Amino acid sequence: MGEKETKIWIWFHNERLFKAIYQSSIKTLTIYNENDEIILRRKGITSDQIKVLEELLTSKGAKRVGNDNEPFTYL
Repeated sequence: MGEKETKIWIWFHNERLFKAIYQSSIKTLTIYNENDEIILRRKGITSDQIKVLEELLTSKGAKRVGNDNEPFTYL
């Protein structure tokens, strides 16, 4: 099975909810605040850079969600 086109991360920071969405087809990472407003968008992000991000999230305590919860990856 190939890599999924969309990955979604959700987390709390200082009691605020954030969401990040990576779309591999357009190599874009977009981060939203709790009001669903875009606070950061980066284009040209490679799958290798996403792997580094996932390693960082894991080192900070993020937990991977089971395969049946796709496209959500970490909480």
